[in-house]
Amino acid sequence: MAGKLFASIFLLFLSFLSVGTLRLVHAQKTWCVAKPSSSQSTLLENINFACSQVNCGVLQKGGVCYTPDNVINHASIAMNLYYQANGRNVWNCHFKNSGLLTVSDPSYGGCQYV
Repeated sequence: MAGKLFASIFLLFLSFLSVGTLRLVHAQKTWCVAKPSSSQSTLLENINFACSQVNCGVLQKGGVCYTPDNVINHASIAMNLYYQANGRNVWNCHFKNSGLLTVSDPSYGGCQYV
């Protein structure tokens, strides 16, 4: 009887611990960026998809995130805009395994990642 009680309390404790850990991880600010090893064609597909779903105006010529004008930079910004707009779920940064979650803010100069 004491063994069952101990096991039940232990399992209850573990469930509280895991829920608290999940909340802590979810509460931490994260960003989605392009994996440097991704192909140019995959990154272009990501830009086209993300920008068909969210406003990518910051990537337009003259926009605050236009420079540097290269595919990996533009893909990272577009992918992050999509990721942030869709609830910051892990699966919203998958992009055919070309997305990477980071806890380091990738903002630079005047380009602020949302």
